[in-house]
Amino acid sequence: MNDFLHYDEVTAAVGRIAGQVRPLVVAPLDRPAPDGGSVWWGLEHLQHTGSFKARGAQNFLLAHRAAGTLPAAGVTIASGGNAGLACAWAARQQGVPATVFLPETAPEVKVARLGAYGAEVRLVGSEYAEAQAACQEFVATTGALASHAYDDVLVAAGAGTVLEEFRARVPELDIIVVAVGGGGLFAGVAAAAQKHGIRVLAAEPENCCALTAAVRAGRPVDVTVDSVAADSLGARRASACALHAAQQDGVHCVTVPDSAIVRARRTLWAEHRIAVEHAAATALAAWDAWQHRPDDDRRERGGGATGIVLCGANTDVRTLVD
Repeated sequence: MNDFLHYDEVTAAVGRIAGQVRPLVVAPLDRPAPDGGSVWWGLEHLQHTGSFKARGAQNFLLAHRAAGTLPAAGVTIASGGNAGLACAWAARQQGVPATVFLPETAPEVKVARLGAYGAEVRLVGSEYAEAQAACQEFVATTGALASHAYDDVLVAAGAGTVLEEFRARVPELDIIVVAVGGGGLFAGVAAAAQKHGIRVLAAEPENCCALTAAVRAGRPVDVTVDSVAADSLGARRASACALHAAQQDGVHCVTVPDSAIVRARRTLWAEHRIAVEHAAATALAAWDAWQHRPDDDRRERGGGATGIVLCGANTDVRTLVD
């Protein structure tokens, strides 16, 4: 992936996926921010396949179709999570084959759901790295188009359309809060936010923070992945594009402990009856932590609107029963 994402690539994605994905639904939080500004949920967990990933997958395939680079062998990806589901769904929407590689240890429910979207599922090895290697070999032997969960300009630009839709619905938007794994959603949102002068809070679990580690090191580095939100945010390394975005003015990385993430997820259910995965709750936990920071970063302007993106809902709702 390129080291930076142009805003023009996000606006191109807006036009490309219009009518292909569900429009962002926003809803006001029933309490203001400490500075008096309004707070809004971005309910992207209502998106097709249960996460924002549908946006990037559609943009990726539509762009390749328009460019004449979508092969007869279709698209392939190594991912049993939200990216794999989105890739399979988008491929079905576009009428092309999808082959998804997973470790043999993948839960049967994920395999079944991928199959329901029409994907061919191949189980290889016991770890993700083995599935990824098999995916790369499949590309080399069949000519299939390789997709990536986050480290691709088209995928990130598609995810960035969330910011454009949020701003259209809440024109006074001042801060946007997004959870970060490898950085696809963050990079896309940050590219659009910078254009409009909107601050970005990059939310990560303390023990699963590839972006924060990259900012500290000045380059993408491998990190340990050990968090309740690792199923969605468990990238071992942030993309170079995400690092570039994080180094711009108006971007702040916020890490939160698993205990805060679990508490935020239960709060969303108990107080609002919103069922989301831990990755989505990470954004709320980070915003709560931001309100208590002792520095002056959070008071750059104040009084505007805050948008908290709830990025996914692929979770076991039984764990939320009161």
